[in-house]
Amino acid sequence: MAEYEAITQGQRHPRWVQSYEWMLRVYLVPYFGKMALSEITAGTVQEYRIHRRQVGIEKRCKPPSRTAMHHETVALRQVLKTAMRHDWLRSMPDLSQPYKTSGKVMHRAWFSPEEYERLYKATGQRAKEPLNNRHRWTCEQLHDYVLFMANTGLRPDEAGRLEFRDVKIVKDAASKETILEIEVRGKRGVGWCKSTTGAVYPFQRLRDRERSLAESDEAGGLAERHEIGAVTKHAPRKARPGLTDRLFPATQRELFNTILDELKLKLDRDGNVRTTYSLRHTYICFRLMEGADIYQIAKNCRTSVEMIEKFYAAHIKTMLDAAAINVRRGTIQRERKNREGGRERTILTDQKSREGGQEDTLRRERKGVARPNAET
Repeated sequence: MAEYEAITQGQRHPRWVQSYEWMLRVYLVPYFGKMALSEITAGTVQEYRIHRRQVGIEKRCKPPSRTAMHHETVALRQVLKTAMRHDWLRSMPDLSQPYKTSGKVMHRAWFSPEEYERLYKATGQRAKEPLNNRHRWTCEQLHDYVLFMANTGLRPDEAGRLEFRDVKIVKDAASKETILEIEVRGKRGVGWCKSTTGAVYPFQRLRDRERSLAESDEAGGLAERHEIGAVTKHAPRKARPGLTDRLFPATQRELFNTILDELKLKLDRDGNVRTTYSLRHTYICFRLMEGADIYQIAKNCRTSVEMIEKFYAAHIKTMLDAAAINVRRGTIQRERKNREGGRERTILTDQKSREGGQEDTLRRERKGVARPNAET
């Protein structure tokens, strides 16, 4: 693990490295620990998969997920690669699953236009009439968070790192609309995002909303341990946030999940759980439904075209052209005859025009020749 931490330093989150250490300690070492490296073959790896399935059913009444088994296989592969680098192992065994079929492509949990309208109306109503007045600031923050995320397509971790100095209100030269230009810092490094017009007013409200100075942490954000507006012995002073303050110092996941449960929107039609990440998926789906270029969406969301086509575009009904799908042979033949008939009529009209023009020219020439003879 020391070598893996050194190799991935600055490239992987510390929790990612800890998760691999946890998988090695809990699952892989107890099973493969007494084996020699040469004894770890494709057959023993398959026996490990069977063992993990049986243990999962016995303890949790369900087998481990496909993703969990994939991560454990990746962790084992990293161990074997380390052994090969030190010449402890001559060749890498085949760790791929036998009889592997293509996994079912599941779309990401998102909010349809009707569901999204219900969501932001509910958060707006909660912001106007909170159940407890001391939670008004939290409810207002959540409402603006929902609108901001659904109109920018940011990842939740990217929004959590966002500071006011990273966002600018500009007028787009191409569309002539007022939008936000956002300097994003996330798992893909530093990138740029241009929002829709719907993110401008939520950002202005976030910028103008006062927050407690007593809760400012060293990074310029707010700590989660205090509630804004809570009645204390010495009421904290409030002021508008500064440039180094974070837009969303705390994510109100509990309040967000509570509203989803009240609206019965926590699960989508396929049983996928909706989270704050679903707001990003909603943004991408809405852009596709409006006919935006898929390459530009991928650049704006800092992802790949392949990911959008695989997880988003496949289930958007507006990506299908009904006129091109529901064609009939008779319709094609009629259109072809109409086109051919139109061409024939055009040709005949042109011929008549040319012939008529030639006749008129001949008549004028004859008249011009006949007049001098008559005067004579």
